Amino acid sequence: MYTIVLSILTGVLFAGSSLGSKVTPQMRKAGHNETPAQRAAATVDNTRFARYTLTVLAGIVVLLAIFRVVIHSVRYIRTLTCLNNDTQRYFRTPNLAYGAVKQHLLYAPLFRRRHLRELHFGWFHMGYVPSRFQSLFLTTVIMMNVTLSVAGIEWSGTRAAALSHLRNRTGTLSVINMIPLVVLAGRNNPLISLLSISFDNFNLVHRWFGRIVVLQALAHSVAEVINVVEQGKWKTMRYLFQNNQMYWTGLVATVASVAIVLLASSALRHAFYETFLHLHIALIIFSLIFLWKHLEGTVPQKYLLIMILLWAAERFIRLATLVYRSFGRGGSKAELELLPGDACRVTLKMARPWVFRPGQYAFITVPSVGLWTSHPFSIAWSNNSAEEKNQDSEKGYQITPDDILSSSQEKTNMSLIIRRRAGFTDKLFEKAERSPSGITTVSVLVEGPYGGHASLQSYGTVMIFAGGVGITHQVPFIRDLVAGYASGTLAARKVVLVWVIQSPEHLEWIRPWMTTILAMDKRRDILRIQLFVTRPRSTKEIHSPSATVQMFPGKPNVDTLIEMEAENQIGAMGVSVCGTGGLSDDVRAAVRRRQGYRNIDFLEQGFTW
Repeated sequence: MYTIVLSILTGVLFAGSSLGSKVTPQMRKAGHNETPAQRAAATVDNTRFARYTLTVLAGIVVLLAIFRVVIHSVRYIRTLTCLNNDTQRYFRTPNLAYGAVKQHLLYAPLFRRRHLRELHFGWFHMGYVPSRFQSLFLTTVIMMNVTLSVAGIEWSGTRAAALSHLRNRTGTLSVINMIPLVVLAGRNNPLISLLSISFDNFNLVHRWFGRIVVLQALAHSVAEVINVVEQGKWKTMRYLFQNNQMYWTGLVATVASVAIVLLASSALRHAFYETFLHLHIALIIFSLIFLWKHLEGTVPQKYLLIMILLWAAERFIRLATLVYRSFGRGGSKAELELLPGDACRVTLKMARPWVFRPGQYAFITVPSVGLWTSHPFSIAWSNNSAEEKNQDSEKGYQITPDDILSSSQEKTNMSLIIRRRAGFTDKLFEKAERSPSGITTVSVLVEGPYGGHASLQSYGTVMIFAGGVGITHQVPFIRDLVAGYASGTLAARKVVLVWVIQSPEHLEWIRPWMTTILAMDKRRDILRIQLFVTRPRSTKEIHSPSATVQMFPGKPNVDTLIEMEAENQIGAMGVSVCGTGGLSDDVRAAVRRRQGYRNIDFLEQGFTW
């Protein structure tokens, strides 16, 4: 819908406009002597192809929106139907056609198995392999841009005319593609909630749109250089760069754009993320300034204006959200508590809270650690100050019906777990370490919440996999499912948590929250927990507290675990995973293998930046 509005807006703004490139005597000497009629025809042609780009993208958005509405409707009806149905036999039966689509397209990696498991070349991080559906979409976008870049150009005419047309076409498309480029990069991208597609997926497409924009800009520049040099030699080219604003500003903008893409390579992005982020923003602003001057008086400048307004609006919303959540009422504070296993529990005391939903995350800035560093973290737990006082971290407390129904209330305290890594997390850990008690309080800036669009409430059987600190994303879903089962407001009848950790001491990360969940009403009827410890110091550390909470040494056999639950599944089955790339790929493969004879869905959460 958002893209449709943009398509209509650009059509209204640019109807009847012309490219209006300034033709200097020096340019005529170089062979740029198209007639006014030819330039007008080329401008109309380029504008038409620019609209095609937005129209195709709008069509894709509409199709995805229809698909999302159908899926949401099916899940909603399934939830209502299963509220008082403990067998849910009807929903165990898969749709064979949809199962094949999930197996071979929606859930499929590009090749055999690898998707979220990182590619490495020595010490260098080389990124991730897109899924089959992502690859199909990206191929469609690339082929569309290649086709629109060359279609309609009179290649049989003079070489100079063809190069001039190619120059204008690729330049126009490069600018028009900046509109989806900036929309997809935004944390407040409206398509995230409309299509229930994660920011992570949009960020992947954003990076590819950036490459397309730069390649088209290079084609635009190369076509012009070839044309000028062939007509007037290098001396003319040098003269134009020295004396014509359009040429030298275009050169600077193009060089800056190429630098943006090179610095955004996966190896550099992962090795120097915070430096990359600041350079990325600075180079974008620098490039836009010179591009604006380059396009002065042309139709593409109006496309660029739309892009700049969208970028500024998204930045304003982010700033307004940060100010609203972080200031007033004494400001937001964060209590840092050191935990075993190089981890830190951060409890946010919010100045202005929000209604929490499972799956949400927020961007955190600690000014005393780094004012210009903002990182996303999953919110693992939420409660009010009154609930916190009633909760004993060792014994827990019995959840009341009021607690179950309080999920729709605003929560003043948000908790998360941060694992020590390089950069921001290392500095944050050191700050907590300097406190004699291992607990310290700091001022914090919070931007969010984001996410929270996924739901597991329509599945009769739910398997939740977590690897290491990935448990922070999954704990709210477990709490929500157990509470919903006790109150009879969802379809879930069986929930299995599989958590893979390196050491038993990592259990301390979520001990107070899990103690609370284990004390919830009817928890034993629905929840089973399986803990896998990959690096135990001794076998004595491996012991199962009860029949519903079991501990095992080593890594889990994901395929076997899913098959055990699928054999006796109740209703539709949802499998969620948040953890390492290897764990995610294993779970994905196991779910794909059962499409066609099990009604089973796959939900994946990962931050692939």
